[in-house]
Amino acid sequence: MKRHHETEIKLEVRDRRALRRRLAKSGFRVIETRHFESNALYDFPDRRLWKAHCLLRLRQEGKRWLVTFKGAPLESREYKIRREIETLVSEGPAVRDLLEALGFHEAFRYEKFRTVYSSSSRTARGDAKLLLLDETPIGDYLELEGPKRWIDQVARDLGYRREEYITASYASLYRQKCEKLGEKPGSMVFEKS
Repeated sequence: MKRHHETEIKLEVRDRRALRRRLAKSGFRVIETRHFESNALYDFPDRRLWKAHCLLRLRQEGKRWLVTFKGAPLESREYKIRREIETLVSEGPAVRDLLEALGFHEAFRYEKFRTVYSSSSRTARGDAKLLLLDETPIGDYLELEGPKRWIDQVARDLGYRREEYITASYASLYRQKCEKLGEKPGSMVFEKS
């Protein structure tokens, strides 16, 4: 189980090929190859977690399942800082049934393809500094997770300015995109071919 305060930002990716060149030049290497993730956010019918800016998520990555609670973000203009409690679970469908039995319901679903990078000599996600490339139905984003100074340095090295930092969740970004397009929001999932 992992308990800590997570500090992160998102950055919109406009040119994935150019980004990969910059990542290699900056010393980043893939520590988890591109993989599909399906995420379900759970809440009570009165949406009390959403209203409190908290999150309860069940994520499936292949055969691996994770349950995550994220607390309300701490006050910060440029970074999203929030308490995170996360643990692997062996029986994802049973956890889903348990959540529903406790009165939770699936409030939002989102999908992405994720590639995990690191610039340290560590080769596992235990590193406190991660760069995550997310390919989503609403575009590609980088997530930088780590200390503020590291986030600022990496963003600068990759050609981003502080004004480009995004602290919104994928659910919020998806709703903003739907509003802009005049579409009714549902789940942020890839179209099935």
